[in-house]
Amino acid sequence: MAANNLRKGKGHGRGGEGAWLLSAETGPLLQESPVGSPVRGAAGRQSSEAPGHSLPAGRAQALGACLSVQQVLGEQHDLCTPPCLAFSLQIFINNEWHDAVSKKTFPTINPATGEVICQVAEGDKADVDRAVQAAKAAFQLGSPWRRMDASQRGKLLNRLADLIERDRAYLAALETLDNGKPYAISYLVDLDMVVKCLRYFAGWSDKFHGKTIPLDGDFFCYTRHEPVGVCGQIIPAGFPPGVVNIIPGYGPTAGAAISSHMDIDKVAFTGSTEVGHLIQKAAAESNLKRVTLELGGKSPNIIMSDADMDWAVDQAHFALFFNQGQCCCAGSRTYVQEDVYNEFVERSVEKAKARVVGNPFDFKTEQGPQVDEEQFKKILGYISTGQREGAKLLCGGNPAADRGYFIQPTVFGDVQDNMTIAREEIFGPVMQILKFKTIEEVIERANDSKYGLAAAVFTKDLDKANFVSQSLRAGTVWINCYDVFGAQAPFGGYKASGNGRELGEYGLEAYVEVKNVTIKIPQKNS
Repeated sequence: MAANNLRKGKGHGRGGEGAWLLSAETGPLLQESPVGSPVRGAAGRQSSEAPGHSLPAGRAQALGACLSVQQVLGEQHDLCTPPCLAFSLQIFINNEWHDAVSKKTFPTINPATGEVICQVAEGDKADVDRAVQAAKAAFQLGSPWRRMDASQRGKLLNRLADLIERDRAYLAALETLDNGKPYAISYLVDLDMVVKCLRYFAGWSDKFHGKTIPLDGDFFCYTRHEPVGVCGQIIPAGFPPGVVNIIPGYGPTAGAAISSHMDIDKVAFTGSTEVGHLIQKAAAESNLKRVTLELGGKSPNIIMSDADMDWAVDQAHFALFFNQGQCCCAGSRTYVQEDVYNEFVERSVEKAKARVVGNPFDFKTEQGPQVDEEQFKKILGYISTGQREGAKLLCGGNPAADRGYFIQPTVFGDVQDNMTIAREEIFGPVMQILKFKTIEEVIERANDSKYGLAAAVFTKDLDKANFVSQSLRAGTVWINCYDVFGAQAPFGGYKASGNGRELGEYGLEAYVEVKNVTIKIPQKNS
């Protein structure tokens, strides 16, 4: 199984508060995923334009869902005001809600206003121990979970997907209130991927099986795929008691307890490379538990001179600014061939200035606040560093409101590879545009990074695209597109961006042990 810092569903787990979950093996269900008054865009004005990268039909669907929430809450409820939502503040262990053993709580903050939404139970080692014992009991031979047909486990996952679809608007509102991303994105992207992942892996429940192997001699040999055991994994959660246990808490306490626990068989973490190092070390120093890490990135996005410029500008903007720039795979190093560099920069700046920053519950909003004050200040610090080191600030660069954690969409030109903003993960709405001459040059520069999570190339020449994709050291390479994901396709990184893969058939491999069984038989007939 796996352990992960949810960080309130805010993309990277940065060592702060989060929800940690322990369960008996259910398979990888999910990966990695606020309100204030409207604020000014990067150009210092209110914008009434619809988002540039949008799905009109989907937005209508999301608006309809939001209206259904409005009807439940009352016709007078303003869609641009955070709804009053009820949710549990306790820890979920063995199918029961509990206070933390320590009785401690921590605040969760609305990043659009800086105000406290609520206090949540703060789990620590004592709560992790309780959850581990519940998960171990659920995994014992003869337990309801172990005796359940694989197809029935798949039905449970599909039932969970049904419930999420039923409450999709409600869950999207919670995510936006807590995370700050526009409601349309929470509804159309995040919750959609949750449901698709659950249904995809539900289908695998009775299809991921072993093989027979023809050995020399009178032997019958086969393999079994057996669950790896107890994991800490970020997932939504009837499953039998102990199969799913959810522990909100901090990384240095709840997270560390999971990583070093002797009775946990696998840890899966999505977050920063720094925390990934700590988790891998703790796993090695405890029981050598399996570790799957999906960590940071500084992904190159390469724009060739023959690219469709309209599409390339649109996709490069989306690649960087989606989710307020808080994506591990953001296209945060935009390499543009020199003969189209000036045009690309000019059009990218225009697009950034037109980006609508504001209330995430307003359907005109394209960009909400950053996830918390710490990240807000960190991003502004990187912007200052970029200016100090000689990069040209072309737009943005400042807070976008007098409250909350909003930052203007920011674009830097004349960026050099040795600059801090070109080497470190900013995790915010800061676009860095670099110039290159030849394919060979840009491949070498793109690979000159400690990260290797994702990359992209935009060109009309597929031979050129294939050459570049084969040369880049990255776990995912997109050609003439960006941020295209599916529950069916694996995702993970090279180098300091992590190890292992999530999603797809490859994602299942980390969650099973392959057992070889060999039987001496009187006579083989093959």
